[in-house]
Amino acid sequence: MLDMENQSAPPRARRKHRSLAQELVTELSERIRTGGLKRGDKLPTESAIMEEQGVSRTVVREAISRLQASGLVETRHGIGTFVLDTPSPSGFRIDPATIVTLRDVLAILELRISLEVESAGLAAQRRSAEQLADMRAALDALSESAAHASDAVGADFQFHMAIALSTGNRYFTDIMNHLGTSIIPRTRLNSARLAHDDNQHYMSRLSREHEEIYDAIARQDSDAARAAMRLHLTNSRERLRHAHEEAESQRA
Repeated sequence: MLDMENQSAPPRARRKHRSLAQELVTELSERIRTGGLKRGDKLPTESAIMEEQGVSRTVVREAISRLQASGLVETRHGIGTFVLDTPSPSGFRIDPATIVTLRDVLAILELRISLEVESAGLAAQRRSAEQLADMRAALDALSESAAHASDAVGADFQFHMAIALSTGNRYFTDIMNHLGTSIIPRTRLNSARLAHDDNQHYMSRLSREHEEIYDAIARQDSDAARAAMRLHLTNSRERLRHAHEEAESQRA
């Protein structure tokens, strides 16, 4: 359980809910890593976390969504949110702190293309109706986040994680969990600005690409699912590559 000794402390100074959510994710992840919260433990209620941390319900829900996307917790409707696993400090991990340049993000996208194209193909063959519903829920959450101009990274990652889970191959999900939300370019860069696009139009294009992946998996068309995933990730890479080349030419 979270330490509730400081619940009477005054709320923190008001900051952007995105940064507050990330602070909460970092704190809870550290408690899971150090064993303060163990596998099977139930997290405190939203209200308890709100009171302790002095944050809004929106911040708590966004933080929980990110923890779910990273595979650290799961929410059982009507029961609560439970710790799934404790990440191994000696396990493979790409340190998000090292993904700081456009070149780094492009390298991560190359890795994702090699991994997720096949993941989508296998998901189309093997997904269950429940797993397809999870993909749909993630896309709906992504659309809602975009419509309200809130952070959509968690929902984006959940969609890609749902595809990995649908492969039935735990190594796909293990790698995705190790990479975490750092694989989503928007966590590192203002991708819309770099692509000379307004954010709404940029998110609309991403939504169309996601829907094409989903439709192919729903039809259980493996070739189409691979092609749609390749197009989605290649488009992201090319948009950022052009931005990188433009930045380099301006320095010359």
